[in-house]
Amino acid sequence: MFDIISIGSATRDVLMQSDAFEHAKAGLKVEVKKLILATGGGGTNYAVTFARQGLKTACIGVIGSDPNGAEILREMEGEGINVDMFQKHNDDMTAYSVILVYPNAERTILSYKGEGQHFSAAQIDFSKLQTRWLFLDSLGGHYDLFEKLVRHAVANGIKIACNPGGKELAHGLEKLKPLLAQMDIVLMNKEEEEQLSGDLKKYVKGILSISDGPRGVTVFDGEKTYTAGIPDSPVVERTGAGDAYGAGFVSQILLNDEARMTNDEKITKAIQFGTANASSAVTQFGAKAGILKSGDWGPWPLIEVRITKNE
Repeated sequence: MFDIISIGSATRDVLMQSDAFEHAKAGLKVEVKKLILATGGGGTNYAVTFARQGLKTACIGVIGSDPNGAEILREMEGEGINVDMFQKHNDDMTAYSVILVYPNAERTILSYKGEGQHFSAAQIDFSKLQTRWLFLDSLGGHYDLFEKLVRHAVANGIKIACNPGGKELAHGLEKLKPLLAQMDIVLMNKEEEEQLSGDLKKYVKGILSISDGPRGVTVFDGEKTYTAGIPDSPVVERTGAGDAYGAGFVSQILLNDEARMTNDEKITKAIQFGTANASSAVTQFGAKAGILKSGDWGPWPLIEVRITKNE
């Protein structure tokens, strides 16, 4: 029995840093000052936080039969994450991202979806999804898989956390409503929330967390609203910051699920650790290098969480 199974995107990333990216023109040769090879994708990023927080974790993604896919599996296994249910698809290559990092720590991401588009419900042995929680990331837009995973979870008493990808959001709010109604935790950024153009608080059964980059986070639990900023931290580059916040938030809800704490205390701690995890992530290159380990919140202060009762 797993504590959580993370299902979603898995990519091979190459990060390049140069002072010249912002002013580069076609036909020029640009000197790259720093080159980092890493792995990314929300499914694997979340899984690493879960595992480093001591949760028994499995991850399911789609890779090709190539060295990049093998490196993703090697890294996941090195984190103690079960990868037995990963899917391999041979028509394409493992998803790949080239991340151009600017001097101000912002970046441009060139994303090749590759095998990540080929998630198959037929290749998932649902009898092996024995877990307390499911985390659902981008599923390549496969609504049938999304729906089957949610139905399986509901039928088997499995709690669900979700950070839907762009292709899932593209199905629109009307189609997503019955799935959102089964979610225990839904995580989105401000732009994703606006893409659905509806009051999501009405449709999410459990907790809804909306992040707004450096402006902080807002969390709703049906009765109360929780708002917080983020700690000041040095920023090397921002890849994976949203995943680090979301995974940190979810991990603390799981770890304190049965603790003798009030709901206010649980959500406050989840926000505080999520923001600390994100602050740590942006101090290093790549989505995973800065992810915190169990018992280590880094140097980040516990941010103030403001709680208001909904009218």
